[in-house]
Amino acid sequence: MSSFRKATKSKQREHRERSQPGFRKNLGLLEKKKDYKLRADDFHRKQRTLNALSKKALDKNPDEFHFKMIHSQLNDGVHVIKQKDEEMTEEQKKVMRTQDIRYVEMKRVSEANKIERLKSQLHLLDAEGKQRNTHTFFVDTTKEVEEFDLITHLNTVPELVDRTYNRPTLDTLVNKSIKGAVEPQTVKKLAKQRMLQYNELSQRINREKKMFVISQKIQTRKDLQDKNKKVKVQTESATAPAVYKFETKRKR
Repeated sequence: MSSFRKATKSKQREHRERSQPGFRKNLGLLEKKKDYKLRADDFHRKQRTLNALSKKALDKNPDEFHFKMIHSQLNDGVHVIKQKDEEMTEEQKKVMRTQDIRYVEMKRVSEANKIERLKSQLHLLDAEGKQRNTHTFFVDTTKEVEEFDLITHLNTVPELVDRTYNRPTLDTLVNKSIKGAVEPQTVKKLAKQRMLQYNELSQRINREKKMFVISQKIQTRKDLQDKNKKVKVQTESATAPAVYKFETKRKR
């Protein structure tokens, strides 16, 4: 029983590592086991790295080629990558910017001509989103305003009241034969073709606007190549280029 009492940890004396003796204070803290463990692990890790590198160097093929051999040179024992010669000068870059602007502007003018051609064919008579014209009728009394009937006044059928162009009267529909009358299926086909043309016109208008924005952005980048002091006023967006305020410079 006494041996068991001696073996219990609660009865054992706490083990404490001694500190650095007073006459050795100038040597710093006395290294403990945990400090030695950290130092040993770091030493072995460095040794494993050195061994792996030496093994890789021994196994390397001396005739192996890689592209950095021709793009670098040895200066004072240090590998330095050779600087490439400038492919284009600033003047050449400006000329290329000018050519880009001319090409984009040419495409924009082409789109504008196609837009005008489509507008001349369609006349935008019944285009969606078009500002509708107003037609004001004048009467003499309030009673006439209350009894006013648009269909009777225009002398047409209800189906043609909302039509702003080519609105025949009842007499024309009854007494005269409309030249070139076509079947309802043909009318639907023509209306579909006209709608497709309106869609094409809308797409070309959007493309022309995008071309204009692109040309403005290219011109801005071209202006930024000049070594003038500038202040950014507005950031670039999808619909507008960045705006810079340049320092006024007197031309010689």
